[in-house]
Amino acid sequence: MTEAVEYDVVVLGAGPTGENVADRVRAGGLSTAVVEGELVGGECSYWACMPSKALLRPVITRADARRVPGVRQAVQGPLDADAVLAHRDEYASHWKDDGQVAWLDSTGARFYRGRGKLHGPRTVVVEGPEGEHHVLKARHAVAVCTGSRALLPDLPGLAGAKAWTSREATSAHAVPDRLAVVGGGVVGVEMATAWRALGSRVTLLVRGDGLLPRMEPFVGEHVADALAEAGVDVRLNTDVSAVVRDGGTGPVTLVLGDGDRIEADEVLFATGRAPRTDDIGLDTVGLESGRWLTVDDSCRVEGSEWLYAVGDVNHRALLTHQGKYQARIAGAAIVARSQGVPLLETDRWGAHAATADTAGAPQVVFTDPEVGAVGLSLAEAQAAGHRVRAVDQDLTSVAGAGLYADGYRGRARMVVDLDREVLLGVTFVGPGVGELLHSATIAVVGEVPIDRLWHAVPSYPTISEIWLRLLEAYRQG
Repeated sequence: MTEAVEYDVVVLGAGPTGENVADRVRAGGLSTAVVEGELVGGECSYWACMPSKALLRPVITRADARRVPGVRQAVQGPLDADAVLAHRDEYASHWKDDGQVAWLDSTGARFYRGRGKLHGPRTVVVEGPEGEHHVLKARHAVAVCTGSRALLPDLPGLAGAKAWTSREATSAHAVPDRLAVVGGGVVGVEMATAWRALGSRVTLLVRGDGLLPRMEPFVGEHVADALAEAGVDVRLNTDVSAVVRDGGTGPVTLVLGDGDRIEADEVLFATGRAPRTDDIGLDTVGLESGRWLTVDDSCRVEGSEWLYAVGDVNHRALLTHQGKYQARIAGAAIVARSQGVPLLETDRWGAHAATADTAGAPQVVFTDPEVGAVGLSLAEAQAAGHRVRAVDQDLTSVAGAGLYADGYRGRARMVVDLDREVLLGVTFVGPGVGELLHSATIAVVGEVPIDRLWHAVPSYPTISEIWLRLLEAYRQG
């Protein structure tokens, strides 16, 4: 057995979450090793946030410009797909991680490239790309930050069909003439938006009766209408029962539950996520491989004194910014515990409790129109037993919307806790609403009383004046 090297902390996974855990514990004076078998920077940098938003930004910019008199005439032509894809490549660093590795080195952490697995308590074994073997021992903590992967359904023919997942959808180097998208969640609607604008004939197949089902129902209605107007064939209440693609090349045929068939050049399955915990040695520490890891608010795995699970793997909030937030919390907790500092487990808003995951995790969906939501939907608040009231306003009620775009369409909702008169959730749908979301996040997470929000005066004429309209509607009862 190779002689073990000791560190205070070993981080398994070097995506944004793992990078931030390493940075925080290093800043706290702890020696740190980071293990990554793919690219440093993880899913967000190369196959999710950055490349997807680079694809979507030209789409949204053109759509906004076409709604402004004096500009729309100049932007009637098609997008330059080659330029968009080249811009995307730059934002994905051409799938090279030299810059990220240099940053990680600058923190003082020791980087091990290779496949890392737990091998008993506080021990990680790394198999390097050239067959080298490392054994790492953690004095204080091992942080599992391995993220999540696309979850494919068990369908006849799918295994050999070379279907796209979110990775292929954000990194493809050519525009397919026909693209079928299976799934009506965030990845499905964003990629349908992007590839339709780049020239694909897109068919969106959704099992349920609406898009973005975890959000307020009106959100999915707005997005579905806009996709249809853009030329996407949106089919709700549609099941896929089989996939046919001979040899994994040529056109792909989707067999639908009603017997109908759809032919496409590529098919994207955007049907959920699974944790990357199936081959990291969880069984060597008494945990079940392939499962989400249950943690407390400091992101420490339940029943363990040394194992942490941070980011997607704990299934609290599968969002990059929430993973980075958890990393800050977990890093602070690891440092404090290494120094023998007692943590106040009852301190709801303390530096060692990732309570924002449940109190108000914000999310923007970069479709046209955009969606911004934070906190609980009306249905979620009611299911949780809160006595609530939903206040809705059409975004066209404010002057800023009309100035932003001709024919502006959008809606806002705030969910009010009637017992405490604070906001439990806020949702916006409409062009440009992503930039409204942080104000809503502050209101929800900060539990700002309605009476205080009344004195937060929005600037005129901006879309943020919708806050005034929402508060007026609430006060008028």
